[in-house]
Amino acid sequence: MNQAGDGGRPAELRALAQEIYMAGVKAVDPADAVRRALRIKNDRLEILLSPGEGDSEIRCGNWQAVRPIAIGKAAIAMARAAGELLPDRLFQGDGVIVTNHENAASTAETPGFELIGAGHPLPDESGLRAGRRVMEIAGQAGEDELVLVLVSGGGSALVPAPVPPITLGEKIAATDLLLASGADIVQMNCVRKHLSLLKGGGLARYAAPAALHALILSDVIGDDLSAIASGPTVPDATSYAEAIGILKDGGVWDRVPESVKHHLDQGREGRIEETPKPGDAIFQQTGATLVGSNGLSLAATETQAQKLGFETHVVSEALCGEAQAAAELMLDHALAVEPGAGRPLALLAGGETTVTLRGDGRGGRNQEMALAFAMRAADRGLKGRWAFLSGGTDGRDGPTDAAGGLVDPGSMARISAAGGNATALLGNNDSYQALAYAGDLLKPGATGTNVADLQVLLLEPGRSH
Repeated sequence: MNQAGDGGRPAELRALAQEIYMAGVKAVDPADAVRRALRIKNDRLEILLSPGEGDSEIRCGNWQAVRPIAIGKAAIAMARAAGELLPDRLFQGDGVIVTNHENAASTAETPGFELIGAGHPLPDESGLRAGRRVMEIAGQAGEDELVLVLVSGGGSALVPAPVPPITLGEKIAATDLLLASGADIVQMNCVRKHLSLLKGGGLARYAAPAALHALILSDVIGDDLSAIASGPTVPDATSYAEAIGILKDGGVWDRVPESVKHHLDQGREGRIEETPKPGDAIFQQTGATLVGSNGLSLAATETQAQKLGFETHVVSEALCGEAQAAAELMLDHALAVEPGAGRPLALLAGGETTVTLRGDGRGGRNQEMALAFAMRAADRGLKGRWAFLSGGTDGRDGPTDAAGGLVDPGSMARISAAGGNATALLGNNDSYQALAYAGDLLKPGATGTNVADLQVLLLEPGRSH
């Protein structure tokens, strides 16, 4: 693997890093995930509780109709797979798909489903309308019907449904403050559950007494079903007091709208009903199947890397914390590898990091990690040919058109040659511009799935430190 491209790029390593990343993305194809979980037998719908794990337990019932609700970045593919599988007797066209605007804009009509594009990562008025439509469909389901909820990453922002009298603008303000404080997805969801009519088991409450089953494509590390899309169909063990604590710990409690503070205070004092808890009767007719996860995606990257001749090592199955610190961790492992003349090495990771905003630049956690890795690798003397990729499996990193970044030993020189100052750009959280200078933005386009992030670091043998 000694091929070099223009500008001193290790072209082959870069191409292989993208191939390995895409193998991880394809392994969690949302349509295939739904097809593995649903089947029709004797004109009845059967739902596998653990698809792909041998003899899976099955849930079935004498449902007279199925009402599909698909929410998330993978909603379109999941809904289409379900719609194609369900017989006309069960599915008569009262379904809804809620996904981000980009996915919705590039999608043709899906028979039987109303398609609503909504805002992500910050909710918008379209999402508010989507939330009302979701509540309407779930609330109309009869006792002999099934509400089939297809959940994927991004669902929390896409159907905001704020609790009155909190307005959408006030909820957006609180969400914006949380994002900027560096809150992780679990913390974000705890707060959002207690400001929403749908999250934290709220959708299950609307669907009762109908049966409900969720097929869930996880974007949360550890696959806590109560955290994925803020857990609209499962019990919520968190509390108003915890939500207040998160806002205070993040240093934003005094800046959130008064309506939000008042609502959370009222909940903490027991004046407002809590989110549905484990053991609540509304969950007697609900169920869930995990159909895809970051762990499955990471395993696929390892398999693909091995097929391509790489020795593999998984650095972390739950890479989290600040993106720049995660870049240092990946670099520590690279520098610790003993040089030799063996097979090339692939260091792999999966997870979801965070970024604390200190500037007003553009970027996302994967772009920031890629830029930080390139800078630290130059500072600490990572030798030889290497390529490092950090990318979101949904094809979008933060409010940009990139999924992340793909850097190599020439990245810093290319940034400088283009007139950029990498240190200043990183300090301004402007990783997008830095990587654009280097030609290192990763742009696979919208992938239609979302199971958090993947990291691929490829190292050639025979290096010297």
